[in-house]
Formats: sequence, C-alpha cells, structure tokens
Amino acid sequence: MEYIDFRCRQRFANFENTYLKFKEAILIDELNDLEKDGLVQRFEYSIELSWKLLKDYLVSEGFSFTPTPKETIRGAFRASIVNDGEVLIDAIELRNSLSHDYSGEKFYASETLIRNTYFPVIEHLYNYFKSKL
Repeated sequence: MEYIDFRCRQRFANFENTYLKFKEAILIDELNDLEKDGLVQRFEYSIELSWKLLKDYLVSEGFSFTPTPKETIRGAFRASIVNDGEVLIDAIELRNSLSHDYSGEKFYASETLIRNTYFPVIEHLYNYFKSKL
C-alpha cells in the first residue's frame, strides 16, 4: 500500500507541474501561433495526467475497475471525485483528436471549449487532490 500511496503522490507532483503550466497558458488572452501550440500541448498533458492520477488514486483507495481512461473516469464519478464524468471523457476524446490535428483547425474550433469547459474540470481535480494529498 505504501508503494501505491507513493506512486499517487508522485503522479500528483507531475500533474501539479503540468496543471500550473496549463493555467499559465489559459491566462493569456490573445495567443500567437507558438502559444496556441503550447496551449494544446499543455491541455494534452493535463488530460493525460489527470486520468492517470485518478487511476492511481482509485487503486490506492481499493476500487476495482478496468484501468482504461473512460472506466477510470466513470469510477472517479462514482466515487464523487469528479462532478461530470462525461465532460472529462469528452476532454480525453478532444485530446486524442488534437494529437492528430496537424492543420490546427480543430484547435481553433475548440479553444473556447478548452478554456471554458475543460480547464475548470482540470482545476477542480487539482484542487481536490491538493487538499487530499
């Protein structure tokens, strides 16, 4: 159990670092092209680490589930860690889509969604785990 707790704390440290960089990018109103690329990258990292942090935490708490991103988020919703699991699942789907968007068109269509819908979910997770760990 100590290893799992250590792993969860280590994952949170990585998540915290990524979240703070993501927040820094969110706070910039007008992004140039390079900053837009950075926002996408920071969004992708934050989403990836968020579900992995949830997975590690649920395992450390004794939950049993299939450790896929969607099942992890559903488990976190059942454990009342996330308020709206579908929003986080949608964020993962957007992350997967953006990682294959070489033209940048999907990002331009999704920037407002990232800022106004997905960032608050990541921020909620950060605050939840900051108080827990």
